[in-house]
Amino acid sequence: MLLLLLMAVVALFLLNLFYGSVDIPCKDVFSILAGGDGARESWRIIVLETRLPQAVTALLTGAAISVAGLLLQTLFNNPLAGPEVLGINSGAGLGVAVVMLAAQSLSVVGGMDIVGYFAIFAGAFVGAAFVIAIMLFLSSVLKNKLFLLIAGVAIGYLVSSVIAVLNYFATSEGVHSYMIWGMGSFSAVSMEQLPFYAILILLLLTATLFMMKPLNAFLLGDAYAHNLGINVKVTRNILLAVTGMLTAVVTAFCGPIAFIGLAVPHIARLLLNSNNHKVLLPGTLLTGASVALVCNSVCQLPGESGLLPLGAVTPLIGAPVIIYVILRNRNL
Repeated sequence: MLLLLLMAVVALFLLNLFYGSVDIPCKDVFSILAGGDGARESWRIIVLETRLPQAVTALLTGAAISVAGLLLQTLFNNPLAGPEVLGINSGAGLGVAVVMLAAQSLSVVGGMDIVGYFAIFAGAFVGAAFVIAIMLFLSSVLKNKLFLLIAGVAIGYLVSSVIAVLNYFATSEGVHSYMIWGMGSFSAVSMEQLPFYAILILLLLTATLFMMKPLNAFLLGDAYAHNLGINVKVTRNILLAVTGMLTAVVTAFCGPIAFIGLAVPHIARLLLNSNNHKVLLPGTLLTGASVALVCNSVCQLPGESGLLPLGAVTPLIGAPVIIYVILRNRNL
């Protein structure tokens, strides 16, 4: 199954390179990717400057946000935990709003340099870390999973209210930039920014691969993990920090990505029929990359008339999965 998922990722990645809003013959795409020139210069720019970085961004983003969702579901022992449900996406969005609306010179629409993106990433990480700290405290007080989810939703609404107030006092340019960012997009990462984005995501994903044993231990409770010699508090803090940084990097560059982090771990469990993180974590990574590449392809459906917002596509795929999982296992 892991091999099939890997093959699906490769096939969908190639589909994203050959299919787009502009119709380019396959032979020209092959030629451009091989280092040659297409029949038109505009086609070369589209393939190398738009489709390639967009496909790589979708692949990395889907893997990152899906793994973040899996970590949260394991750490909170809650199958309905996710960056968007627990308010972590909203917290990262608040950090971005503070940076973008306070510094009107920063714009996600065009030309932001690496310093601007670092400032947005820092704001997103601080916002995500703040919400994670609140949820970690509440998880030690609220033992009921439903109450914890309600608290996460409430925090998300509270943060959204603060963002609405900031938008009210911001300039029209700042509000417009934030609205464009809030729609979510895999095209926000340019070819020049892609290496920085890819290095951050790959380092964080690599760190999670070394945490498979503690994650399996957490499935059986903190006491069992402690008996295996795992420092529960330190390990949990490390995993939460990695989760916060994954969410912050994705949110800062691509905007809020809904439902992928919540739904993909369940898709991976259904496909692999396993809760063992030695299989589930790489399976979630590959499944998340596949789902994100599918979403990116769906966004191209209108053709030359425009692109669908990513925030309108991901719920179409994620929401039915969550409903199916709940109906399939009513003990959630």
